[in-house]
Amino acid sequence: MIGRCLSVQSSSPNELKFQTLSGIQHLAESRRFKAWFLDQFGVLHDGKQPYPGAISALEKLATCGAKMVIISNSSRRASITMEKLRSLGFDPSLFVGAITSGELTHQYLQRRGDAWFASLGRSCIHMTWSDRGAISLEGLGLQVVENVEEADFILAHGTEALRLSSGAALPMKLDELEKILDQCAAKKIPMVVANPDFVTVEARALRVMPGTLAATYEKLGGEVKWMGKPDKIIYKSAMEMAAVDASDCIAVGDSLHHDIKGANAAGIASAFITGGIHATELGLGKFGEVADDDSVHALALKNDAYPTYVLPSFTW
Repeated sequence: MIGRCLSVQSSSPNELKFQTLSGIQHLAESRRFKAWFLDQFGVLHDGKQPYPGAISALEKLATCGAKMVIISNSSRRASITMEKLRSLGFDPSLFVGAITSGELTHQYLQRRGDAWFASLGRSCIHMTWSDRGAISLEGLGLQVVENVEEADFILAHGTEALRLSSGAALPMKLDELEKILDQCAAKKIPMVVANPDFVTVEARALRVMPGTLAATYEKLGGEVKWMGKPDKIIYKSAMEMAAVDASDCIAVGDSLHHDIKGANAAGIASAFITGGIHATELGLGKFGEVADDDSVHALALKNDAYPTYVLPSFTW
């Protein structure tokens, strides 16, 4: 059997109805969707190695004529994302391209064509990575400052360090960065978050992402511009890149809050991969294990996110 369908009427305005599949073969061969928007962490790889069957599934999907676009909340530029995929054994030529939160952030800060970005100043507090490698701000004309009083806005690329005016990255713990956010909130300066994820999968463990800082800042009363999923901005860019309408797309991801909720907001179909960041919540202990439909249903309602399809992993 290809899959099974679960339909439950909830108290939500949406009726939660999804089809559970064992792999993507049926969807791919039906050619129902011209474009596939693929998350990377938790779907294609875990940051260290590809998931079993993911490379093969991509190659077979390509033979079905699908246009594939990576859409990722990675704070890094699109070119770096494609190089990362190549290093893990994926063939970049299979993709139309990549849209990342980091790429969108770079473009909007560089062009300043959007009214909100045009109003930002040039001085920023920059929260970045240390162990994972700092993010370059080259070509943006920004001045990195350490004193909140001198800052026009906060730029959140990472959760491990504070970039110094010298260009070095000073490692900091999450609570130390949150103390800086307290000061920024008092000054009422806006934040641009270049990775809206709360956590991501890395070698089966969960790592805290910049979205956690952004959520904290909003609770403090700060204004946040979310540059990625679940905001429609990243899906719109992907549709433009693939030259398709919303009705011709499917988004595949492992985060109900980001991937699935974002697809819902953009009006496109979605496939929820249960073996990613929600694996523990769904009681899954090993790769490829099938989640209980009732558990998926409960978690989807909790996140107010409604997948079209549910799969244990991105396999053929």
